[in-house]
Amino acid sequence: MNLELLESFGQNYPEEADGTLDCISMALTCTFNRWGTLLAVGCNDGRIVIWDFLTRGIAKIISAHIHPVCSLCWSRDGHKLVSASTDNIVSQWDVLTGDCDQRFRFPSPILKLQYHPRDMDKVLVCPMKSAPVLLTLSDSKHVVLPVDDDSDLNVVAAFDRRGEYIYTGNAKGKILVLNTNTQELVASFRVTTGTSNTTAIKSIEFARKGSCFLINTADRIIRVYDGREILTCGRDGEPEPMQKLQDLVNRTPWKRCCFSGDGEYIVAGSARQHALYIWEKSIGNLVKILHGTRGELLLDVAWHPVRPIIASISSGVVSIWAQNQVENWSAFAPDFKELDENVEYEERESEFDIEDEDKSEPEQTGADAAEDEEVDVTTVDPIAAFCSSDEELEDHKALLYLPIAPEVEDPEENPFGPPPDASVQSGAPEDTLTGGDKKQRQPSSEGGPAKKKARTTTIELQGVPSDEVHPLLGVKGDGKSKKKTAGRPKGSKGSLVTPSYKQHDIGGMD
Repeated sequence: MNLELLESFGQNYPEEADGTLDCISMALTCTFNRWGTLLAVGCNDGRIVIWDFLTRGIAKIISAHIHPVCSLCWSRDGHKLVSASTDNIVSQWDVLTGDCDQRFRFPSPILKLQYHPRDMDKVLVCPMKSAPVLLTLSDSKHVVLPVDDDSDLNVVAAFDRRGEYIYTGNAKGKILVLNTNTQELVASFRVTTGTSNTTAIKSIEFARKGSCFLINTADRIIRVYDGREILTCGRDGEPEPMQKLQDLVNRTPWKRCCFSGDGEYIVAGSARQHALYIWEKSIGNLVKILHGTRGELLLDVAWHPVRPIIASISSGVVSIWAQNQVENWSAFAPDFKELDENVEYEERESEFDIEDEDKSEPEQTGADAAEDEEVDVTTVDPIAAFCSSDEELEDHKALLYLPIAPEVEDPEENPFGPPPDASVQSGAPEDTLTGGDKKQRQPSSEGGPAKKKARTTTIELQGVPSDEVHPLLGVKGDGKSKKKTAGRPKGSKGSLVTPSYKQHDIGGMD
């Protein structure tokens, strides 16, 4: 990727639709890796589809969960992926092999999860009706983060850009800043509307560059703050937001908000329709509204870490928004001129001579003298866009691309898996394996030995109701009348997720 050749003075935000990514099953959530080379999409049937974003092709499909995938996050080096499904299971995956490293079972549905930006061993989990939980993957331990008011447990949380602090926000507008290592309260403030009315915090998002973060609240206003000012104000401070972004005409509520890769723009997806609003952070002016198909509802929005590209999900399809690229040949050859029509070229007499006899020998000065110097063509300079401000070198162990697996001859019968007679050839009669054992014994896509059984840890949280239903699954109903059958659910066309999905014990998954 020649990032240096991108137009640096132009508009750094998308302006038009640039195709779609069809995951076969319905997409619910998506996230880019740190370099924007791979896009992970969580689907309605529990699969995670990993797209090679440069070729726009599917690089890998992981049969991750039985229930819909509701949240995804890449590790810093791109080798691991952590996912949450609507049946309260959190899993860590090895991206190269597609194997599950370990699982955690929570008592209530997971709203969001996030890797620590600098420490792959820590994952921040936000369960419903519970304080946020900080998981340590290596020893399967967890820490419940302190919250302001125990009676109010609708809490969202996020790591700051380097993971030094955790910001939490509750339904009463109270933001707490906690030290990640000690969980001590460092700063706090309350988001208010008008004089004293408070508003619920829906999400907290940090920019990849700089110290800014945004808070999406129930009063339909996106507030942008400077993290340094929050820490300076300390406990019970009263920081003023840098910007307040809203749709004054339609009073649009926001489903999902995020920063651009360079932190200069903010995109917010409408909760009413497939529409993306883009603001310039420094001025606060609305620069673009991108309209998707009328009548569709937006589920998720992700901005590419490096380029002015946005991925949005609606009606189970990932839409890509990008700039209209115009070829600028003068960027490669400064004396290049574009002509409207053909012009007869007058050739100079000595133009194609091997040696120009009439040319006088000037003294070598400046640029001419520099031509005789040796040019270093072996050293690779790190790309600034891929390095953090406190790092000089790129991560050479990072996983930027995935090898493409060979196509299976009969993809309809058993996609991305072993041939149908694999279990018979291995000496195990097919009819002796139960449904759960088949899931366990299924070999990896490379046709190797049976997968190692992942360790499952049950996370006990005090006072958390176990009958909660994930917002993706709709309104809580009577779980007695509708019992979900085992196995992978069939994708429904009428609604996003069939209402028969209810929480249940998973056979053979622990």
